[in-house]
Amino acid sequence: MSRVKNNKDKKSIEIQNVNVFYVDNHAIKDVSMTVKEKQVTAFIGPSGCGKSTLLRCLNRMNDEIVGCRTEGLIEWGGVNILDKKIDPVPLRRKVGMVFQKPNPFPKSIYDNIAYGPRIQGITDKKNLDGIVNKSLKDAALWEETGDRLGDSAMGLSGGQQQRLCIARSLAIEPEVILMDEPCSALDPIATAKIEDLINELKKNYTVIIVTHNMQQAARVSDYTGFFYLGKLIEYGKTKQIFENPKEELTENYMTGRFG
Repeated sequence: MSRVKNNKDKKSIEIQNVNVFYVDNHAIKDVSMTVKEKQVTAFIGPSGCGKSTLLRCLNRMNDEIVGCRTEGLIEWGGVNILDKKIDPVPLRRKVGMVFQKPNPFPKSIYDNIAYGPRIQGITDKKNLDGIVNKSLKDAALWEETGDRLGDSAMGLSGGQQQRLCIARSLAIEPEVILMDEPCSALDPIATAKIEDLINELKKNYTVIIVTHNMQQAARVSDYTGFFYLGKLIEYGKTKQIFENPKEELTENYMTGRFG
């Protein structure tokens, strides 16, 4: 079976003429865009516009939905990741996912982070300790949890649990991190910590975030795509999209005339 190449020269993600259908519902309509490497890209738009559906195309999560069909090309590292010959399991190791609601495992903080590496065959405690420590530090959670790694992850606050989920994703050394409304269930203080973390993560990872919060998109992203009824209406640098949109539909959404 074909696998995604582990190529350190991967650059942008090229999305070309992508269409997604849920049985007869045409959810994504002929979307083309380039997601830049080691930048933060935000997908914005009203509910049901297709932004989360497109996000799930990037790690083939839509494959798990009965009746979902995806057409087009998403090229990453010279490989069309939509090709059915591509095994989605190694793809998902390189394209991590953080969901809307924190979903820690009912295990210790340590075991949450070590879970992925253990599945990959890493069993040496010294190696696992290093991975856990680095992942928690990279997720800005070490200072709050480093002295209680044996405690249950379920006892963490909502914001801490979301950063734990980010650390869990980092532990398997992804190159791309997908975030689907990662702050929607968090208070303003926890949200600010996640936003600060996103700005740090882009130094080493390509980050793509779906958000309903336009202010958040303006704060954290370098590029923004505005979606409406399954179509990509406008895509460009965030500053341009927010301050000088080219499409009337984008301007109407930004100014609150609909959505």
